[in-house]
Amino acid sequence: MELYDLTIHQAHELLARREISSVELTQALLDRIAAVDEKVKAYLCVLEEAALADAAAADRRRAEGEDHPLLGIPLAVKDVLTTRGIETTCGSRMLENFKPTFDATAIIKLRDAGAVLMGKTNTDEFAMGSTTENSAFFTTHNPWDLSRVPGGSSGGSAAATAAGECIAAIGSDTGGSIRQPASFCGVAGLKPTYGRVSRHGLVAFASSLDQVGALGKDVTDCALLLQTMAGHDPMDSTSAELPVPDYREGMDRSVAGIKLGVPREYFREGMQPEVEQAVRQALDVYESLGAELVDISMPHTDYCLSTYYVLAPAEASANLARFDGIRYGYSAPDAQDIWETYRKTRAEGFGPEVKRRIMLGTYALSTGYYDAYYLKAQKVRTLIKQDFDRAYAQVDALVAPTVPLTAFRIGEKIDDLLQLYLVDILTLSTNLAGICGVSIPCGMANGLPIGMQVLGNAYQEATVLRVAYAYEQATDWHLRRPPL
Repeated sequence: MELYDLTIHQAHELLARREISSVELTQALLDRIAAVDEKVKAYLCVLEEAALADAAAADRRRAEGEDHPLLGIPLAVKDVLTTRGIETTCGSRMLENFKPTFDATAIIKLRDAGAVLMGKTNTDEFAMGSTTENSAFFTTHNPWDLSRVPGGSSGGSAAATAAGECIAAIGSDTGGSIRQPASFCGVAGLKPTYGRVSRHGLVAFASSLDQVGALGKDVTDCALLLQTMAGHDPMDSTSAELPVPDYREGMDRSVAGIKLGVPREYFREGMQPEVEQAVRQALDVYESLGAELVDISMPHTDYCLSTYYVLAPAEASANLARFDGIRYGYSAPDAQDIWETYRKTRAEGFGPEVKRRIMLGTYALSTGYYDAYYLKAQKVRTLIKQDFDRAYAQVDALVAPTVPLTAFRIGEKIDDLLQLYLVDILTLSTNLAGICGVSIPCGMANGLPIGMQVLGNAYQEATVLRVAYAYEQATDWHLRRPPL
């Protein structure tokens, strides 16, 4: 096995036994990036000198007797998390040359653990998109088929992980932005419960929906990353003041007797037949492991898309008002007064999808429409959350497809917004309900990965990881790598 194909836990074992050094591992990843990223285009920037310096520091820490599962492990970070002195663009011209003065809390925790920051990965602009085609700089390509999208908005992180351009990666999930690209790229992607990981330093898209999460080559890697990033943070008022369990402890326990709900509304008309077949076969595997499958109805599933596209743009409209050309980021150079500065800066700095969502959100919040749209959407959000509450009163976790189809061709859906938004129909509800979920590979169709998601109640990441790990260990889908 090549060094760039290692998981976090495999690499940690080799590092702990002194069979490799972090510098050697990091150099292997940098060589891999040099070899394939021109085709994949996962990275917006690669921090070669800084990464090797971090690796050398990790080797010194280990020589002094220190150890941590992430010590000396090369990671990639989605470019929506602030990194001190390193450009944080959010995939937008608006922040093209912006260098924050502080690290996000998640980054601080990773650095404290000794992780090596390889670089910042591509994303749909301000995390608004499902393909990375909305990046202001370039489109990332799916490592399994370079003519296809990797998903989004954490498409760069998912593609980098699948292509062996990092050992694992950090992403963010507002409506499926970790789980959906994980499905398309054949890796594991964990969206923690809202409040489990600090959002301090995560550039806001929709503040009540955003959550920092992990992408790895397997479930164990996601557990290790969550273990490091989770916990209360006084810098984030929405951060939960709850103890963080040991996510690896008990992850290998049998799922015999566990109740898994199968939401019938998630197996939809128009779903790609191979996707449904793969997930149904995965459910058979769970039955063979002793799990009990329970038919569950989630009656408000059909309202998730419209609810999300009222609430998320409304929050984006408010959050992105700060990008006005005055304090930081792009500022139109030839404006005559402050009002023209506002207009020109936002017209020139934002891309079309961001503008579209700002206008949708502003409309939903405007006088005369607030009650009809925003307030009603909040009420429906409560109904969606109640669907999950009723489900978890009956079962321990839910199992369903992550996305209704496999990765499609670049450019295929970009001009058909309804079809593009429908790609996320099965992932949006998790964010609206504020619960946790993980996507894992469960099959292939025409050489492209298929993903299955395991959804758990709030702060039940340990259960979700245990259920996902049981399937992973009973199959070999997570071992497959793209033929780059």
